[in-house]
Formats: sequence, C-alpha cells, structure tokens
Amino acid sequence: MNFLSHFYFERFATTPERVVGSLLPDLLKNADKNFVLRPNNFEDKLRVNPLHLDLLKGWNGHVEVDRLFHNSDYFFHHTHEIKESVRDELAGLPIRPSFFAHIALELLLDHLLIVDKAISIPKFYSALEKVDRGSLKSFLAISELKDMTKFDTFFDRFQSSQYLYEYADMKQLTRALFQICKRLWSFDVEDERVLSLTSKLIGYMNQNLTDFHDIYHYIHYEMIDFE
Repeated sequence: MNFLSHFYFERFATTPERVVGSLLPDLLKNADKNFVLRPNNFEDKLRVNPLHLDLLKGWNGHVEVDRLFHNSDYFFHHTHEIKESVRDELAGLPIRPSFFAHIALELLLDHLLIVDKAISIPKFYSALEKVDRGSLKSFLAISELKDMTKFDTFFDRFQSSQYLYEYADMKQLTRALFQICKRLWSFDVEDERVLSLTSKLIGYMNQNLTDFHDIYHYIHYEMIDFE
C-alpha cells in the first residue's frame, strides 16, 4: 500500500513516531532502493527508548499491512483487471502492465481515501513535522543505515513538497504513476496519453472500486490482535 493508506491505519496514533514508523519502509525505499533495513534484528537496543519502540511498532505494522494487502484476493483481482484495462493505453511504452496496475491500485486507493475524507493530509504532514528527528536518526543508526545524509535530504524534500495533496486530482495521479515508472524505465509520454489513461482509470475506479472500504476493513480486522 502507499503512504496515505499506511497512514489510514495509524491515523489515531498518539505519537508522531508511530505514524512515521509506519511510513518509514517506503520512505527509505524512495530515498534509495538500496536502503534495506531490518530493525527487528536490533529490537533489544531499540526497546530502551520509548520513541524508538513507537517507530518500531509503526514499522512492524507497515510490514503486516503490506503482507495482508499483497496476499489478498482484492489485490490479485483488481491488479489483474486494471492490467487488462490499461494494456492498450500502455502500448509502445516499456512499462510492464502488471507493475503499472499494482502501483495504480495503490494510488487509486489513496485517492479514494482523500475523496471520502477518510484521512487528513494535514495531519499526515503534521506527524512528519513533529517527529523527534534525533530519535528517528538514532533509530536508523542503530538499524545500520549507511547514508544518513541522503535520507535526511530526502525526508526534508518529501515533507516540504507535500505532493500527496495532488492525489486528489486524477490527472496529477496519472502523472505520478508515470514518474514512478520512470524510476525503472526511460520513456517520454505525451499529454494525450496521460489524458486517455486518466479517463480509463477514472472509469475503472467509478465502476469497480465502489467497495474500496472492504480492503481496509479486512486488513483492520486481521490486525486487531497484532502488536
């Protein structure tokens, strides 16, 4: 799942560290795909600091949410259907349709959370602003992050850009999808294709994702005893 969907499961968290912990695996991956941490290997050290523990709980929640989501019938069904729906729109581009469908579903779910007012984007960014940066840095250092400067630079840029607000606009969401794909493939895309694909995604969303709350209810139920 994407940033706003992970935030959905921690939207009532009482500390910003719990929220940021739930975003941290994806923040690291976006900062550098080679940032692969295993903080649970250092749990004894992390448990000494309550803020480290909140970050770790958020991290573990993220991992469990992704596990449940990516193994759900909902995920398999909709990624297949979206892939078939957009295949012709991607013709001539190096993008793998299955990859595009995977990311498209995650961003469409974020969009629907915004439209449905199920989450507050200002509160999302407030958690990023209020997190104890010293504790965040020491959490990452204990977890053996090798390039703290690179992560700090990315974190500040992610926070200041506030681009997740753009996910309310379907055309901007489609552009974001292409930008994510450009991390893997080199290509140019004309505005006509963006508009055409946006129309296709809107049609799919309006016809097939009216039950989008079901996947959140399913994950929430499965995580009731998770801690």
